[in-house]
Amino acid sequence: MRISLCTTATVTAAASCWSVLGGAGPAMAFATAVPSAVNRPITTTTISSRRLSPVSDVRSSSTSLHALPSPLAILRGGASTTGAEALAETFLDSSLGQVLSSTFTTATPAGLFNGALAALALTTVGIRTAAKLGGGDDSKSESSKKEDKPKEIKSLQIKFLSVFWLLRLSDWLQGPYFYEVYASKIFNGGPATLSMISQLFLTGFASTALFGPLVGRLSDQYGRKLGTLAFCMLYSLGAASTKSPLLWVLLLGRVMSGIGTSLLFSAPEAWLVGEAMEKKKGGDYLGETFGLAYAGDSIVAIVAGQLAGAAAGARGPTGPFELSTGFLVAGGLLTSLLWKENKAEPSAGDDGKEGKQPTIRDAIQVIKEDKKIALVGATQALFEAA
Repeated sequence: MRISLCTTATVTAAASCWSVLGGAGPAMAFATAVPSAVNRPITTTTISSRRLSPVSDVRSSSTSLHALPSPLAILRGGASTTGAEALAETFLDSSLGQVLSSTFTTATPAGLFNGALAALALTTVGIRTAAKLGGGDDSKSESSKKEDKPKEIKSLQIKFLSVFWLLRLSDWLQGPYFYEVYASKIFNGGPATLSMISQLFLTGFASTALFGPLVGRLSDQYGRKLGTLAFCMLYSLGAASTKSPLLWVLLLGRVMSGIGTSLLFSAPEAWLVGEAMEKKKGGDYLGETFGLAYAGDSIVAIVAGQLAGAAAGARGPTGPFELSTGFLVAGGLLTSLLWKENKAEPSAGDDGKEGKQPTIRDAIQVIKEDKKIALVGATQALFEAA
């Protein structure tokens, strides 16, 4: 009986609200019809005559509630759910609900990734929206700055970003599949051991550490465009080496890939800085250009993951490396067609005359004078190590 009284009181309160919103006629019809349904024997006698388990209690109460006429149907003159409502419920239960649950469930790695990605995207949109709404004069000055951007700066950004994203795409394609490629190799009649795979990885990292300072200096001396083209060639050879069953070829490929990695993280960005410094107000837009480059790089990484998975499914573990070679060729062609060569300017001597090319000792001295450079380098090194 408690259920009957509570339900009647709730329905009466709902009827009072409806009388204010929609008139007395529908409200009185609802208040009159529902208590009679609530006071049926199935609701009062069945529930109060025996103790029910939580599960059966829920089932009995749900049966009683389903016996009630639909409020919306009563207002429309019927006592059953309309076809439109049934269709909507069916869609939510069978289509949208299942899609959302399968896409964003935390029970699978893919669902967890999609959920985290959606949360980060919403957070980013919220932060950007709040920044624009609270920016005031700063947002206006930023918009006016974008409108006044010189055409040569826009052209420089297009030339750099189109090449940079292609090169980064080729790099992202290869990274996740190195272990799978090496694990699939057969050496001396047996599969590659974990120790052997570790040595192959260490060969690439050691190559980057040893040749990094040298190739950076050579790129400054002989040209950043040439350094970018050298990266495309070395990385393509490294990708092609993954097709070989010979250990020494794989080791040589890791060496070339390590040298190419040093060029990727030095030559293109150095080329951009050199070109920007030659243009009027070019230095003012370097921060914007680098921001666009690495914001787009995040999207490129996501796209690369999807493409690499498809290529591996179609061609095996070397499929992503084959696809990477195609993007390296495209990046090299764009570099040859769009970029002009620039080199590091010689530093001035004490007498004001043109001096020699910058050395590694000069670079170390610059790092000592500005702690921010060392902090950025340490942050990037820790990120790459992770």
